[in-house]
Formats: sequence, C-alpha cells, structure tokens
Amino acid sequence: MKVENYAQSFEELQRIVSEMETGNIGIDELALKVNRAAELISICKAKLKSTELDVQKILSELADTNEED
Repeated sequence: MKVENYAQSFEELQRIVSEMETGNIGIDELALKVNRAAELISICKAKLKSTELDVQKILSELADTNEED
C-alpha cells in the first residue's frame, strides 16, 4: 500500500473536484472518482489530526519546560 502525503492527496483531490465540476465524466468513472475522493479526504483528515496531536504535544512539552524554569 502506497503511503501518500498530505500535499499529494490534496492535489489529487483538487484534480478530481475540478474534473467533476466540468461535468465531462461518465457515470462509471464518476463512481470511481467519488470513491477515490472519499479515500483522499480520509487520508487528509488523518494527516491533519496527526499533525494537530504532534503540535499539541510539542506545545505541552514547551509549557512544561517553561514551568520548570
């Protein structure tokens, strides 16, 4: 399974949305694009949540360090 980063996932999601907005997608392809878009949204949400937790952890550690001084 290929691990995708946020930027790649978001760019692909933007391309899919753009293709859908043009309306030049057949029903069969549309179903595939919608499924892929859902996967990409899930990837992006997971990356954002992970980053949020990392930032909170760092801020907490910094606050603990400042309290010790």
